[in-house]
Amino acid sequence: MTIYYTTYPWKLTDLYLAATRTGLCKIGFARNQSMNDFLATINSRHAVQFEKNEKAFASLKAKLDQYFLGEKTEFDEPLDLPDGTDFQKRVWDKIRGIKYGHTKTYKQIAHEIGNAKAVRAVGTANGANPVPIVIPCHRVIGSNGKLGGYGGGLDVKDALLRLEGAVL
Repeated sequence: MTIYYTTYPWKLTDLYLAATRTGLCKIGFARNQSMNDFLATINSRHAVQFEKNEKAFASLKAKLDQYFLGEKTEFDEPLDLPDGTDFQKRVWDKIRGIKYGHTKTYKQIAHEIGNAKAVRAVGTANGANPVPIVIPCHRVIGSNGKLGGYGGGLDVKDALLRLEGAVL
């Protein structure tokens, strides 16, 4: 299998993008890892070859440009997420439905998937989201209104919510 990859520059941290022919499979934050480490996390789960390919990401990069200008409110990118469990995929589907500029709590997501006691599991699934921003896990916050964790750092989560005009 071939994984295409590139880098998207953003003022807080570059984003690493990876996709198969089927769809986007991973987004990483450059502040947390090198490109080699990012690709190694993909290669450790699948025997793949990598190909740097700017053209494969032209549409997504244009949408990210619009998003960071406050002009794009949702992403309709095809995804290829074979490694998520059924539970994680249910959580990610619920998170993908959180509208731009809004937030939900881990507890609300747990209720929506029909398991009110799964608040911590929802948090774990949220943290395992392989494509942040596209699946907007930054829109999930604690019941106390605090941001909680975020793979890109709390300053990035805060910046994304402020960009969207979410009231905290």
